[in-house]
Amino acid sequence: MLMLPSARTIETPVHVTAPDACDARQSDWRKALPVLAAEGVTLRALRASDAATLLALLTTEEVARFISPPPTTVDGFERFIAWTHRQQADGRYLCFGIVPAGRTDAVGLIQVRALDRAFDLAEWGFAIGSAFWGTGMFQESARAVLAFAFTELPVCRIEARVVADNGRGIGALKKLGAGCEAVLRQSFCRNGARSDQLLWSIGREDWLFAHATWGGRVH
Repeated sequence: MLMLPSARTIETPVHVTAPDACDARQSDWRKALPVLAAEGVTLRALRASDAATLLALLTTEEVARFISPPPTTVDGFERFIAWTHRQQADGRYLCFGIVPAGRTDAVGLIQVRALDRAFDLAEWGFAIGSAFWGTGMFQESARAVLAFAFTELPVCRIEARVVADNGRGIGALKKLGAGCEAVLRQSFCRNGARSDQLLWSIGREDWLFAHATWGGRVH
C-alpha cells in the first residue's frame, strides 16, 4: 500500500436508487474533509497531534514492510501531515485518519490520490496499526472512504497496488469487491530488495450496483 512523500457524516452502507454514469460532484472537501462515521470508527482529516501515535504504529516491521517508507520521527510525521493538507487544498489528494471509538488519535490512515486531471482515476493506499488488525475496523473504514469517493468525487475507478506477499491486504481488497487485473513485476523496492505487486481495482458502477437499494415490490 502507498505512503506518499513527506462537515457531513456519511454512514455505510450507502443507499442509492441505481447506478449511473460518472459525473463531477461539487464538494468543499478541498477546504475541509468531512467526518465519516462507520461502526466503531470515525474518519477525519489528519492532525499534527496524530504524529506521535502514527509514528509508533506505522513504523513497526509488520506494518512498514508492505508500504513505501514512512517518516521515522514525530517531526517527519508532522511534516507529512502538513503535506497532506496542502495536497488536499490543491484538489489532487485526500487523506483520512482512522480513529477508533473511544480514542481521539488516529491509529491508521487511508489515502486517495488522483491519477488524472479530472480525478476520474484514483489510487488509494492504507495502513493501520497491527493492534487493530482483525477487528473489522479497516473494512468499515475502507467502505466509508469508498462511499465518499464514489458518491462525492468524480472518481470512476480506484486502483491499489499490493505487494504479492501481503496476504492480509489482498484479503481485505477481495472483501471490498476489488478485482485483480495484473502482476507488476519487481515494481516494489524495500531495503534494496524488489518484489512483485498486484494491481487491484474497484469501478464506480460496480460498487454502486453492489450497494444499491432497489425500491418497490416485485410481483
